[in-house]
Order: sequence, then C-alpha cells, then structure tokens
Amino acid sequence: MNLDSARQAFIEEVAELLQLMEDALLALEENPEDPESLNEVFRAMHTIKGTGGVFGYTPIVDFTHTVETLMDAVRSGRMALSKPLIETLFECRDHTSALIDFIAADKTGTAPLDPELQRAGDALLARLGHTPVASPLPIAALHFDTPKYLPEANELWMISLEFKRDALRNGMDPLSFLRYLSSLGDLVHVATLFPIASTASEHFDPESCYLSFGIAFRSDADKRTIAGVFEFADEDCEIRILEPDSAQNRYIELLESIPHEQVDCMGDLLVSIGALTPYELARALKTQETAPQTIDSDGSTSKRRLGEILVEQGSIKPGVVEHAVKTQETIRAKRQEENRVIRVDAQRLGHLIDLVGELVTSSAAIRVMVKRAGIDNMTEVVDGVDYLVSEIRDNALQLRMVAIGESLSRFRRVVRDVSQELSKSIELVITGGETELDKTVVEKITDPLTHLIRNAVDHGIELPAVRQAAGKSTTGTIHLNAYHDSGHIVIEINDDGAGLDTARIRAKAEAKGLVKPEDVLTHDETLRLIFAPGLSTKDQATNLSGRGVGMDVVRRNIEALRGTVELESQLGLGTKITIILPLTLAIIEGFLVGAGRDQYVIPLSQVAECVEMNVIETRQHRGEHYINLRGEVLPFIRLTDLFENAEENRVASQRESLVVVRFGHHKMGLVVDTLLGELQTVIKPLGKLFERLRGVAGATILGTGDIALILDVAELAAIGHVTRHITSKH
Repeated sequence: MNLDSARQAFIEEVAELLQLMEDALLALEENPEDPESLNEVFRAMHTIKGTGGVFGYTPIVDFTHTVETLMDAVRSGRMALSKPLIETLFECRDHTSALIDFIAADKTGTAPLDPELQRAGDALLARLGHTPVASPLPIAALHFDTPKYLPEANELWMISLEFKRDALRNGMDPLSFLRYLSSLGDLVHVATLFPIASTASEHFDPESCYLSFGIAFRSDADKRTIAGVFEFADEDCEIRILEPDSAQNRYIELLESIPHEQVDCMGDLLVSIGALTPYELARALKTQETAPQTIDSDGSTSKRRLGEILVEQGSIKPGVVEHAVKTQETIRAKRQEENRVIRVDAQRLGHLIDLVGELVTSSAAIRVMVKRAGIDNMTEVVDGVDYLVSEIRDNALQLRMVAIGESLSRFRRVVRDVSQELSKSIELVITGGETELDKTVVEKITDPLTHLIRNAVDHGIELPAVRQAAGKSTTGTIHLNAYHDSGHIVIEINDDGAGLDTARIRAKAEAKGLVKPEDVLTHDETLRLIFAPGLSTKDQATNLSGRGVGMDVVRRNIEALRGTVELESQLGLGTKITIILPLTLAIIEGFLVGAGRDQYVIPLSQVAECVEMNVIETRQHRGEHYINLRGEVLPFIRLTDLFENAEENRVASQRESLVVVRFGHHKMGLVVDTLLGELQTVIKPLGKLFERLRGVAGATILGTGDIALILDVAELAAIGHVTRHITSKH
C-alpha cells in the first residue's frame, strides 16, 4: 500500500470511529453510566491517537491524548460524567473531524495547522484541563500480606522471589537483584522470608540458599522491564510479579485497543500488552502440559485453562484474565465477520450492475429471435437462461443494498444540536433501521431527510412551555420509520408538534400569487402548497429555516429518484410526511403497454390492475376524464392523447384497456391500446436534450431493439390535473 492509499485508509477509519463516538455520546446523554458507551468513546480517541502517531500527525495526537486521558478518568470513576462534559466531548469529536478534514485537504502533508483550528483546539483543551479530578476509588486487596503502614499498597508492584537451593552454588547473589531493582524505583518494603518448616526437617547446608523475598515496589516501569532485572535468575529462582491496580487498568485499556491481527491465543495476547512475561507464559504452559486433564460434562477431556494456571501462579490478576477472555472472544467473532465481508469499490459494483443490465436486454433479445425463428425446442433453454439472468440480476442488486439504519441514526445528532439551539426538548425515535435500500438511493436521500427533520424540529415541535399549556408532554417526539411496501421503501417522518395551519398557508400562497382567492382547494391540496418554491409560513427567517428554499428542493430531489412525497397534518396534533422511493435506480420489473405508434413501460410495483375500457362508465368534466370503477371515481389519462401519437387508421370501436396505477395513497388510470405483459427493464437516462420531458422517467431497449419510454406515474398525475397544486412543476 502506498502512502496516499494509507492516508486515505486512515481518513476513512477515523470517520468510522468518530461516527461510533458520536453514537456513544448520544447514548451517554440518556445513560451516563453506560460502561460500553464510555469504553467506545475512549477507544475512538485512543485508536485515532495511535494511528495518527504512525503518520506523524502531531496536532491530532496531542489533542486526542488529552481527551483519552479525560475518558480514562471517567471510566475509572475518578471523574463524574456531567452534561456539560458530554457537550464538550461532542465539540471534541467535531474538532477531531475538522483536523481530519484539514489533513485530507493538505495533499503535501506539510502545511502548518490552520491558526483558527489551533485556537479552537487550545480552547477545548483548556476547558478539559480545568476539570477537577476526584481521588481514586478503593481498589481490591493485595495477594500477599503487607505491613499495615502501607496505605497505598494496592498501587505498588508485589514481587515474590523464592531462590532455589543451588542458587549460591551457581553464582547467584540474591542481594544484587534487590540493588538493581532499586535503580528502577523505590523498595517500599522488603520482607525476608526463611522456610523454617523446611529447614527443620532437613540437614542445614551452609552452601545452600534458603532465602525468599517479598517486595513492595513503587515504579513507573512496566512489567517487562521489571522482569528483566531477574532475567538471569530464571533457572535458580521462582519469580512472581503482580502488577498494581493502576497497571491492571492500563492492561484492560490495551486489551480494548489491541489490533486483532496481532494475536492468536490468550497467552500471546497477555504478553503483547506487557501483562505477562515470556517466562511466566512458558512456565504456565509447561504446567498446563503436565497437569492431568479434566473431564467435561459431555465425557470429553480437556486441558486446564491457561488463565486459571496464571492466576494460581500469581502471575496476573483475575480481572485482567477475565477481560482477556472477553477480548479473545470478541476478536474471534470479528475475525469470522471480517472473513465473510469484503470491501468492493462502488464504481466496480456499478459497472457490474450496468453489465447485468445489458445481459437482461440481451436475454430478452434472444427470446424474441427464438420466437421469430419458430425454434420450439429452444424454449426450455431460453427459459433457463432467463431464470439465471433473473437470479444474477437480483444478487447483483443485493450487493448494493445497505441497511438504512446507519443513515437514519445520523439524525440523532441533528435533532440534538438543533433542539438545544432552539431550547426545545425533543426525542427522536427510529424504527425500521434494518430495512435495506440501494446505496445510491441512500446517499441521495440524506439531504432531503435532513431538511425534513430540521423543519420538524424548528416548525413542528413547540417550546416546552407552549406544549405544557396545550396539555402535551414538554418533550416532543419525532418518529422516523422505514419499511418495505410493494417493491418500494417507505420512510415516514411523524411529529407530535403544532401541525400545519392551512389558513396561514393559503394566505401566504395567495400573497405569493400561487393561487387565486376564488380557487377552491381541498385540505390536502392546501397542505401541499408548502412544496411550492419560495413559500414559507415563518414570519422571520432564521439560520434554520423561514426563507422558503427547503421544501421545494426536497420535492425535486425525491422526484429525481422516481419517488413521491405525501403530507398529512392536523393543526395542534402534528405532521406526518411519507416518502415513497424505488428500491433501486438501475433495473426494475416493468409492465409493457402499447399506445398508438409507441410502446411504454409502467413500473410493475405501481400497477394495481388492468380492466377493459368499454365496460366502464366514463364521463368528462372541464377537460378532465373520470371513470366509475366499481363505485370508485378515478381520473384517467389516454396516453395517445397525451403524447399525440394515435394511429391514423385506428378504428373508433377498437378495444382499449385501462391500467390502474398507484402513486402514494392515490390512484389513477392510464388508457392504452394493448397490454404486452411483464418484463425486466433496464433504465436508461434520456440525456440533456430530453431532461425537461414531463411524464417520462427514462427509456429502455426492448428485446426487439425498439425503444420504450418508462412512464413517471406521479408526474403523469400532475399533468392530468389529478392533484392540482400538489406535484406540478414550476
């Protein structure tokens, strides 16, 4: 991997870590004592600091180190997690993101840090630095007896040295080890132990060593350095080094942040973080090999657990072993998950789907050619090819499907920040996050959803005092829900706020000249006037809304995705906005129809039913056509009239068919000459020359080589005046 690729990987990894940190902080606002969320914030800062150090990004290392230290104090209980501190941590998260953006923009990697960024970081660090830190909490007792005058005993290293009988004969000087050890710290207490019971029952040999030491030692050195003091005494001395509780906390931190690819078993894991020395591991493994095997409940035999042996030998504390076991299980689970998942470049995936689209077209062409040639014995083969192509298509599209939950969860931060700015109390409830949608659609729907969420916070939810006076809870609720429905994904934004005032909307629309005073509009038609450009019910513009440049953009963006937007609202009760989108933008199931000299494709998911036109009662009113379908009055459009392509020699009595289509909660009819059946349709854009062509979403190439236009049902409804002032373009 070259340097540019490594930098890009670093930037992407940090973006993921900062998103995890933001989610964890949002969880901590609801439950400040959630240990997993605390650990998530710590891990994010710790990992960013470590990786940033590899690339030499000193500003990032310096900043994240302070935040990491602060979170360590919170996790260990030395500091309380308050609301102001969480607010500061949000700002720290955003500042880290700004630092990453600066690095991403600096192609040379040598530009000095922007002074504004430096000042912002210094201000945040100053706020963190003035946070008071309480005294440490009480920690567990030591593993062997120590004098009562050592109140800080649980913060000392405890070292046990038991020299073997031949130590003196082999040239060992026990006191030399103590002198060397004192160069690394303070020998707070040394207990000299004599094995009296042993010496009383055996002949005392003046050349044998009967010494053992228990040492309480204060030092900033790590376990590996301390163990190095006794490196040459491994064969002549039983050595046990037990870390202080502060070191245990450090080991736990390292276990949480250690790279997964660096460990294969628990022993190596503990050695890699310095909690265990190679000698201690080798001694425990030797004990494990020689120890008798245990019989499990199912009758099988197994070796003693390594962790139990290490604790028994006094090499490590149980808490570290327990955390190492959890880390090992997590690593194994993540490895299994990583082995199942690979990252694919989005452009390559898009190219694959384009090729699948061409394959769909070629498969249809083969079927047409076989039918024309009258090769009946090829039908079964063609059916098999069609089935395989359909499977390839579905699987290729599934590759680009992602759960929408990650995108929806981003709005928690939007609601939090905007509600705080407006002094409102708002709860965001998200359901249906597991619903899958084409990644390209997810990317393009984020901006419209952001507009709608901010509008719900600013326009919809009232101030706590206003809500209380209206008999509501002081905390407003915005419900964000996603689900599948008839080949589409539906996203609902529902709030329990003030609702929309139709009289106010009508007055604003008349003032803007969008409607005339004599026009008669239904409740729904009046509501949808808010999608007209330049219309806002806010009397005063703010930095959030009120300039009338949001809702029309939302509508246009959703329609550009071949989607529709529905609006329901009751004054004083709240507002519900429903967005209906296709699952994918590349390939759809279509229904082919003929009208006049041309053929058209209607998205199959929008086709409700087909009936013969001559058995239905029709009537016309002010240029608008209606039918009576089993007691239901439906508007309809005759495609030959709309596109002015009727055949000159058509007989007036020739049979016509009505295709009933759905768009949102509405229905309408499309009158066609012939019904040609279902087909898989590859959507092709029309190009700039036809980009203003209304009622058409794209085109497709049929198996015959002919071009068929793909109809935009929602826009046809607007053209046919089915929903006046609702979706008509300005």
